[in-house]
Amino acid sequence: MLAAFCALAACSKDAPSPYPGMDAVHYTVSEENFPNPERGFYTALTFLSSSSSDIPDVTFEVNRKLGRTLYLFEFHLKDYINSDIADDYLQMIEKAFQALRKGGAKCILRFAYSNGNGEKDKPWDAPLDRTLGHIAQLKPLLQEYYDVIMVVQTGFVGSWGEWYYTDNYKDNASRKAVVDALLDAVPACRQIELRTPQFKMDLYGCTAADTITRATAHQETVKSRLAGHDDCYLADRNDTGTFRGTTDKQFWMSDSRYTIFGGETCGISIYCHCDPTSQSGITAPGAMADMESLHFTYVNQGYHPKVIQRWKSEGCYDKMNLRLGYRLALTEGYFTKDAALGGQMRVILNIHNQGFASVQNPRDAFLVLADASGKEISREKLNSAPRFWMPGETTLIDQTIDLPESASGKISLYLHMPDPCKTISSNPFFSIRLANEGVWEEKTGYNLLHTFNL
Repeated sequence: MLAAFCALAACSKDAPSPYPGMDAVHYTVSEENFPNPERGFYTALTFLSSSSSDIPDVTFEVNRKLGRTLYLFEFHLKDYINSDIADDYLQMIEKAFQALRKGGAKCILRFAYSNGNGEKDKPWDAPLDRTLGHIAQLKPLLQEYYDVIMVVQTGFVGSWGEWYYTDNYKDNASRKAVVDALLDAVPACRQIELRTPQFKMDLYGCTAADTITRATAHQETVKSRLAGHDDCYLADRNDTGTFRGTTDKQFWMSDSRYTIFGGETCGISIYCHCDPTSQSGITAPGAMADMESLHFTYVNQGYHPKVIQRWKSEGCYDKMNLRLGYRLALTEGYFTKDAALGGQMRVILNIHNQGFASVQNPRDAFLVLADASGKEISREKLNSAPRFWMPGETTLIDQTIDLPESASGKISLYLHMPDPCKTISSNPFFSIRLANEGVWEEKTGYNLLHTFNL
């Protein structure tokens, strides 16, 4: 019964099962770099005006071959500091979102007014009333295309939308008004990233002892929706002012277990070596350990080039490529022997998350049965949520499913983790692939668990 499946998954048919009356299947973990949604190294695309070029299909095709499905979309609104956003610019934004749907990709989203921090780049941002008006204009697009938006960075304030160089936002009240407007404009199932942990603490009254827990995670509350991004990662001890001290960093280490975290580097330093390093009285944990502690989901693959090159030359870039975000691998599966028509099958799975982070956005998961022709004959929702399959941990899934009364012959059991948004749920590019050999079906987005006869 297991011979055909063992050939696909390199499993062990003869291994003893700890569950009497159940077949044991042992899966081979893959070291392949393959694309998965909402994680990994991202490609940055900047849109300076409504005449910005359309995104060619080949952009998505080339990046997918490199294992990338994530983009930073940075829309610059400098032309509209004194006016509403023009219709042609709004249409350009919409076309970019539509290109993501077509290309099977998602974006980290940011809006900014300035592309530099010099005097020549002023004004760095717009007054609060203008910014709030722009967010109101953008709200319909954010609501309609949230399916291809992984996360929204607060943006708008300061040069590059990074909340530092600013003439209009010198107080917490004005900054909080921008965040509140974004929380309202963006669907509640999506998170908003702040540039430093200090902003979450100061604007929303959070403390280092008041971080998100499993009980409060993913509740679509303000607290659970506020995430972070570090755009001067590993530049020095406190990432050029990102952290005021160790308490700030520990706050993000805790919060990022249940929120999206990522960023980009901005300069070479002792802190961005791959491995632990000691030099001139400074001890740095190394980028790999630091990313693990901060539960990194994404990083800019193009900046800073010297840091990226260091990671490649020291041998950790490829490891990051595999571990950014989630990486879910089956280790063992156990299935009721001698399954019968109209009966039940107990399914036990061990899934290890090898990544730095867990799945963050809502994600459906189903056990699917298909007959020999590939026709789906049964689908049951998994009783375990992928967002709680934590990094570095193995999750035990134990579920009993009903078997059809009519189908017979060879039956295949799959794990299917599609995107829950109806607009893209049927596109396999948006389904999660397990890090195992011989289980992925590219045409369907299904992961093969087991084959048996009825």
